[in-house]
Amino acid sequence: MAARIALVAGVRTPFLKAGSVARELPAYELGRQALVALQARLNLKAGTVDEVVFGCVANPPNAANVARVIALRAGLDRAIPARTVSRNCASGMEAITAAAEKILAGQSSVAVVGGAESMSQAPLLWPQAFAFLLDDWRRAKTLGAKWSVLRRLRPALFTPRVGLLEGLTDPVCGMNMGQTAEVLAREFGLSRAAQDAFACESHRRAEAATASGRLAEEIVPLYVPPRYEPIAADNGIRPGQTVEALARLRPFFDARWGTVTAGNSSQITDGAVALLVTTEERAQAEGWAPLGYLRAWAYAGLDPRRMGLGPVFATARALDRASLTLADVELAEINEAFAAQVLACLAAFESPKFAADELGRGAALGRLDPARLNVNGGAIALGHPVGASGARLALTLLLEMRRRGLGLGLAALCIGGGQGAALLFEGAR
Repeated sequence: MAARIALVAGVRTPFLKAGSVARELPAYELGRQALVALQARLNLKAGTVDEVVFGCVANPPNAANVARVIALRAGLDRAIPARTVSRNCASGMEAITAAAEKILAGQSSVAVVGGAESMSQAPLLWPQAFAFLLDDWRRAKTLGAKWSVLRRLRPALFTPRVGLLEGLTDPVCGMNMGQTAEVLAREFGLSRAAQDAFACESHRRAEAATASGRLAEEIVPLYVPPRYEPIAADNGIRPGQTVEALARLRPFFDARWGTVTAGNSSQITDGAVALLVTTEERAQAEGWAPLGYLRAWAYAGLDPRRMGLGPVFATARALDRASLTLADVELAEINEAFAAQVLACLAAFESPKFAADELGRGAALGRLDPARLNVNGGAIALGHPVGASGARLALTLLLEMRRRGLGLGLAALCIGGGQGAALLFEGAR
């Protein structure tokens, strides 16, 4: 890279279960509160920021460019441009890399990036035929014409579709994300017990990270009307979670033969993340101490039916671009869309056959030690606000690398529609 890209600082709101305490806050309000807290933490002066880039998947209808609304409502100067990016679950990572590309191209120097998602406010969608009928009614000029339109009314027209379920279903392969996890569970022979054990460990680690204050370092309070009392902790972590309790849950996506349950899947969540990205030189000039540096990144495509393997494909590319191997990675965050999906990735990393058949490599990528993966818990416990998760992975990783004094970390996730993303970070030692 011509310049070294620094992630200076970052914050996130608590990640809160959809339909719970933050359900009335739209994505732009979640993002606004995160951005205001970031500005306060860095004491950002007017004129410092060149651009705002936020990821969001389900943009609110009244805020099509949600990044712009976040920026203006957070008090940034109206002259600062803002854009919303979307790459499904990688939207928060797309915000980071999109800003980095502008900085490397010399078109920007300092960017606020992140992601915001209110999954609580995913809309109910009326059938398109109902919309057409209403349009025809509006256009009808006579009573006879209007009566003709009314005769087309059917009960089915009054049955809305759940926008969240629509968004989590791939229109190409016709499978929802949970069904793709079942594909991987079968392909890699992943037992229900192994998935539940992984999920239980995610809760255990997140509970420990909360108790120790490690997660509190990245969280800023969220203020929710009408009382505006601060909410300062994630509410999806289940203290004392056991594999026995998880084993009692029924398969959710394949009732007869499945192994993927609500308990070993990521939680549907509301939340936002804000980060500051700049060059190493600019950080030094401003007196900012970066959390770390973006060494390389990559996105990759694959069969949408196996989208959960995206981190493997993307990690292989990112490592090649950085002239590194998986053995060089000291700490990793892989988004826990599903326990089966992460376990499948770990198996694929180690598989010479997968490397040869899928990656065109002569040897396996290597082993990623589970003890170095998602050490503070993952999306199964913390939740997965889809537009924000990619940025959260980067923030969590960099903070933990700083605590441990580590030199290289990996943040990766799978992307609905059959893609993967991987970012490699150097620690600021």
